[in-house]
Amino acid sequence: MNKRIVVDPVTRIEGHLRIEAEIENGKIKDAYSSGTMVRLLEEILRNRDPRDAWAIVGRVCGVCTSVHSLTSVRSVEDALNITVPPNAELVRNIMYCTSFMHDHVVHFYHLHAMDWIDVVNALKADPQQTSALAQKISKWPKSSPGYFSDLQKRIKKLVDSGQLGIFSNGYWGHPAYKLPPEVNLIGLAHYLEALEWQKEVVKVHAVFGGKNPHPNYLVGGMACAIGMDDVSGINAERLSLVKSILDEAKTFIEQVYIPDLMTIASYYKEWGSIGGGLGNFMVYGDLPWNGYRDASSYKFPPGVILNKDLSKLYEVDLRNDGDVQEFITHSWYEYKGGKDIGLHPWKGESKIKYTGPKPPFEHLDMSQAYSYLKTPRWQGHAMEVGPLARVLVGYARGREEFKDVVDRALKTLDIPATALISTLGRTAARGFEASLVSQWVLDFYYQLVDNIKKGDTRMANMDMFNPDTWPKKAIGVGHAEAPRGALAHWINIEDKKISNYQLVVPTTWNASPRDSKGQLSAYESALVGTPVADEKQPLEILRTVHSFDPCLACAVHLYDEHGNHINRVSVLEA
Repeated sequence: MNKRIVVDPVTRIEGHLRIEAEIENGKIKDAYSSGTMVRLLEEILRNRDPRDAWAIVGRVCGVCTSVHSLTSVRSVEDALNITVPPNAELVRNIMYCTSFMHDHVVHFYHLHAMDWIDVVNALKADPQQTSALAQKISKWPKSSPGYFSDLQKRIKKLVDSGQLGIFSNGYWGHPAYKLPPEVNLIGLAHYLEALEWQKEVVKVHAVFGGKNPHPNYLVGGMACAIGMDDVSGINAERLSLVKSILDEAKTFIEQVYIPDLMTIASYYKEWGSIGGGLGNFMVYGDLPWNGYRDASSYKFPPGVILNKDLSKLYEVDLRNDGDVQEFITHSWYEYKGGKDIGLHPWKGESKIKYTGPKPPFEHLDMSQAYSYLKTPRWQGHAMEVGPLARVLVGYARGREEFKDVVDRALKTLDIPATALISTLGRTAARGFEASLVSQWVLDFYYQLVDNIKKGDTRMANMDMFNPDTWPKKAIGVGHAEAPRGALAHWINIEDKKISNYQLVVPTTWNASPRDSKGQLSAYESALVGTPVADEKQPLEILRTVHSFDPCLACAVHLYDEHGNHINRVSVLEA
């Protein structure tokens, strides 16, 4: 008899996500992904000034804040044919790379690591052996026996008190945990260190964007001014601060994140054949070295891979009506033309029509609408976006940087290239990217400093900033590679105001419900075939879902009327 597992909400993510999975003979036979919250920023933006859109869309998420603002200003600049100065492009790239490093480290340690690390088991570790192992795998200085012994005592006090704090409600002791106690203790130590590290790296956003989260952007460039002798501008002291932060970030990634990733992955090689999913991957491309309009200069090259075939790449055209379309067959929306049509975002509609059961309910009717996410498709295909897509496209493009970091990791782990298309590969790809970006950001920094030394202090192009210079109607699209994947904003401008605005975010691609053809999206497809040892503690489901780093919007914890935290796992007889 089949059993249906309901995980609602999935925690350690941004936003509200519900997973329903049918279990047969210890494996997931079918899975359904339901986004159970509403953003609807598209409607909030109507009739507003396009120059203000970046500030509003940045609030869609406390994690993705910077990249949404960047994508927004790019969409307006595209509509109005504005080219930003090189310095502004470089500053945007530096802020983008900083966000990437921050996001990937936070995801690995604070959102995903506890799917692999058993906190309570770390109490069994020998601090002396832990220290020896830590020094073997890395040059990171915090690795003495005393350091690990003190940490172990702190955790023991929490466990003995019954109050695990941030580590409460974990599936500690689950049979799917395989790490030795010493590796668990190292991972736990670095979890705590990463909490401190992430506070420092985002200061780069404060230097160039005034604050974090939600740093400032500007249509036409950046709002910061270069003034080497000006205490209020981007001067030598602030540039020096940025350089030191970037150096420290690179060191942490090289000496903590990557060694931990490789060590933990070596104990979970079987996950190189679990969670592969669609086999279709899409990248818009980002990090321009020669201007945003020159896609050939992107550090993250664009492209589409179908059916795991890396020998052939397809191009993406975000302006083409037939390339990107959003469907609502199984979504709680309605289109004027009916449920089964697809709309290109420039023609997009966002009218909610909830037809699901009245809460509380046991399960959703998957033959009907079951999510607040629309279903985007590229030329009719379901696509996976994100770090794995970017690494595979970069590898398929023959980019030496990608080939080097991937081949080195495959050799270290002694696994075949096919293992990349998996839950393990998706998690590892974030580390590959963090390593690459930690070097690229320094390249952008040196180029910025070189431009300033040559006398170029331009930071904004204001020629088209006045609405009186705009055409009566204009359309634009801005894209970016957010940490979680391909992101694009489509804008329609009419009479100096926004007449339509559509966001298609990475998690819309990955977490969306099925389309009218019954095609599963990335989450649903990746979960099929995943083993589940204990239906009441579906750790394996979390591993695969978290490998995508879901971001439906700013995460909140849900409480019932008695103040009890809700993290529900239900097992229903099919």
